[in-house]
Amino acid sequence: MSKANKKFDTYRLTALGILTAIIIVLQVFSTFVKFGPFSITLALIPIVIGAAMFGVAAGAYLGAVFGVVVLLMCIFGGDIGGAMVWNANPLMCAILVILKGSLAGFEAGVHYRALEKSNRIVATVVAALVSPIVNTGIFVLGMMIFFKDTLNAWAGGSDILYYIIFGLTGVNFLVEVATNIILSPVVLKIMDAVKKK
Repeated sequence: MSKANKKFDTYRLTALGILTAIIIVLQVFSTFVKFGPFSITLALIPIVIGAAMFGVAAGAYLGAVFGVVVLLMCIFGGDIGGAMVWNANPLMCAILVILKGSLAGFEAGVHYRALEKSNRIVATVVAALVSPIVNTGIFVLGMMIFFKDTLNAWAGGSDILYYIIFGLTGVNFLVEVATNIILSPVVLKIMDAVKKK
């Protein structure tokens, strides 16, 4: 292995370690920020940064880290809604939260790579937009398939789809999308600053 490759590997490992720590801190903190039964996700921006800088595998890894933190909050009751899902079906809860996080990071990397040569700003905004869409979309789909009884109980007799859109995920999703879009220029500045060094 050449000296340049060793330097890049060290840089990559260090950066991924820092992003991992940021994701853990942000997700634990965001557990206490709730709109509805579930907390908002503040950890998607570092996932997007890692996916854009280091590719889809890094995005999937960082998304999985996010998923594991969410799972731990479900298991230990830090996230009340998540704890209910965990108690209803622990295996499906674990699969769902880790899968949604991993795919959110993976897809952010795929979309960034597909667009970066044409326009880095567009690539960053699209990656930042795709990440919460995938995260929330897989969560909603998983809830409808595997936790329909739980959803029915939470909906309290109202239409499930209405409840999902306006009660369960609506505000959280909009906050996550807005946060990602607003912070996407910051992602570009961080990436440019890191590349210069």
